[in-house]
Amino acid sequence: MDNHTTIRPVNYSCHFSEFREGEQFAQVHSLGLVLSGEMELDDGRTKTLFKEGDLYSARKNHLLKFAKYPPRNGEIKTVTLYFDDTILHEFSREYGLHAEITDPASTFIKPDSQALMSFMQSLLPYEELLSNPDSTELIRLKQKEALMLMLNYDPALKDILFNFSEPYKIDIEAFMNRNFHFNVKVERFAYLTGRSLSTFKRDFRKVFGLPPRQWLQHRRLQEAYVLLTQKGKMVSDIYLDLGFENLSHFSFAFKKQYGYPPTALQTQKLNK
Repeated sequence: MDNHTTIRPVNYSCHFSEFREGEQFAQVHSLGLVLSGEMELDDGRTKTLFKEGDLYSARKNHLLKFAKYPPRNGEIKTVTLYFDDTILHEFSREYGLHAEITDPASTFIKPDSQALMSFMQSLLPYEELLSNPDSTELIRLKQKEALMLMLNYDPALKDILFNFSEPYKIDIEAFMNRNFHFNVKVERFAYLTGRSLSTFKRDFRKVFGLPPRQWLQHRRLQEAYVLLTQKGKMVSDIYLDLGFENLSHFSFAFKKQYGYPPTALQTQKLNK
């Protein structure tokens, strides 16, 4: 999934008694609180579980997989505040804050701050008001208050929040081997590696010897084979995690590459 959609500044999320998972491209920085249930975030390198009462903050311009687990006979609830470049530029100018270090940092963090937690909880009574697009001034005030508290918790966050540069050109081989399982368009991979689409395709072929789409499918199927034969995974458990949109597409592609359907590996294992 690679939807580039308009994000509401404040999101109150509630899912009734059902497990949910998916992936997204983080367009903007965010700060959230798990109100009930549990949520797992995975950026391809680090997987972290956030429980009820945990804060989470994700960086923009990164790929994330998520899984949401409702409590028994309950629902998972989260509240998330998003910071677009407009509010960040405004805050940066107002307080003279600028990024000084641009070294890579974690895709997401788990802030341990009672002040931030209390602030996020204070947003709950404002749900109806903050969900109204006409409440622009109040929303901006809440965003600025959150930024103040985040910087009070960790002043070094300014190097992340106020870094307005585009992604720089990075090692394409390491990046793709870490992120091949994300189901995003080639254009998005190009952007995240700091390249135009044409440069990305040219550099990609130099490194991997194949065009991006062909390599992505081949690499995902290689990983599927390992998971099925060495990790004891079931077909139904892995196809979404490997970037395939549906089971039939995965099975067709797997059979085309290996000469037999992925279910044959499961049957073979059961008969041993």
